[in-house]
Amino acid sequence: MSALDNILENLPEVAHPSQKKLSFKEKLKWTCIILVLFFVLSLIPLFGLGQNALQRFELISVILGASLGSIMSLGIGPIVTASIVLQLLNGSGIVKFDTSTKDGKKRFQGLQKILTLFFIIFEACIYVFMGGLAPPEAISGVSIVGTSLFFQLELLLIFQLCLGGILVMLMDEVISKWGFGSGVSLFIAANVSQSLFIRLLSPLPSPTNPSIATGAIPALFQSLSGGDPQTALLMLAGILSTALVFVIAVYAQAMKVEIPLSFGRVRGHGIRWPLHFIYTSNMPVILISALLANIQVFARILENWGHPILGTFAGNTPSSGLIAWITPPDVVGSIIRGALSFDLIARGLVFIVFLIAGSVLFSWLWVQTSGMDAKSQAKQIMASGLQIPGFRKDERVLERILDRYIGPLTIMGAVTVGFLAGIADISGSLTNGTSLLLTVMIIYRLYEDVARQHLMDMNPMMRKFMGG
Repeated sequence: MSALDNILENLPEVAHPSQKKLSFKEKLKWTCIILVLFFVLSLIPLFGLGQNALQRFELISVILGASLGSIMSLGIGPIVTASIVLQLLNGSGIVKFDTSTKDGKKRFQGLQKILTLFFIIFEACIYVFMGGLAPPEAISGVSIVGTSLFFQLELLLIFQLCLGGILVMLMDEVISKWGFGSGVSLFIAANVSQSLFIRLLSPLPSPTNPSIATGAIPALFQSLSGGDPQTALLMLAGILSTALVFVIAVYAQAMKVEIPLSFGRVRGHGIRWPLHFIYTSNMPVILISALLANIQVFARILENWGHPILGTFAGNTPSSGLIAWITPPDVVGSIIRGALSFDLIARGLVFIVFLIAGSVLFSWLWVQTSGMDAKSQAKQIMASGLQIPGFRKDERVLERILDRYIGPLTIMGAVTVGFLAGIADISGSLTNGTSLLLTVMIIYRLYEDVARQHLMDMNPMMRKFMGG
């Protein structure tokens, strides 16, 4: 056994359940436990933290399932970044994995875990040493004792961030093996749902404008009664944009192509093999969103270091460079305020094109590395004893037929997702458009999986709610 295989065998791992199929109640129990633990850990502040230069980056905290300034400051960032790197290496042919075999899949997952641990340490060091999450500046002073104490606090912050990152990695495994869906998706949905609830319904005063409520609905009625039509229009535009993206995303998720299959030896019996229009679901959007969030963090940190190679900020708003072109402008809000310009339109178009291109790239890579390509699907269908009626029972024939659908669905679904996320962002939806789209897709897919696998296990009231 090689040194790498020896490391992969001894990585920390959550045990698989002993039973072949977990009940609905068991999965629900573990999902709820991990969600409660996730929110509790998000409330634990980092000991020794002074300056929190990252707290202004709401996009990062929402999309990466992070609570900046707490032990959960890294969120799912290291997991997603490791996935991006490994997929790019595999897609370019630098490293090859046969994910259709059990050993190949296990090796891929093991290397992803090693990369995740590396990025946990790397991102923790970057956040602390580059001043994003730093100890109080007054401690450093000019004395040797002050400098030593400052360095010790930096190491303590890094330790806490690494501890939080490892806990997130293990909680993701618990959800994947003992709960519903994946931890990555669940943590994003939980964070976005919390943010959306506050932005929609909170009656408390806004931190930026204490004269108006934080929630869009209370603020809408408040501005109407106070004779402020511009604010009312802005709130209404945000509510309508959010609702529109929600409806279109649900509709797109429900669209699918069904391929009729029959059991070769049993005449008159068959099933339909569904291929969803958004074929790769939410993973490509998670990956492109994580990439954008990481670029935003590094742009701010590099600017603080005096090397604004990725662009500069005016307050919390990107004002120049690459970061300005990949940050969504509020086009609809600018129209309402009468401040629309050609520069805003150009930035909006570039941002949408960037999101679409990134979604297509990561969608294609995800299909190749996750066993969703035509060859892997054909092998899975043949292993189940199924075939397409009227065609010879040959894996190559089945692969060619599936490829007619999988290729176009991969591209069209990714383009739709990127376009929807971009439109939501530039139209001023109540939360980040990408995160809103992600949450809708995550919850809808979770609903489908639960309804398909556990409908008969549920309580009668729950079964009625799920459409049983």
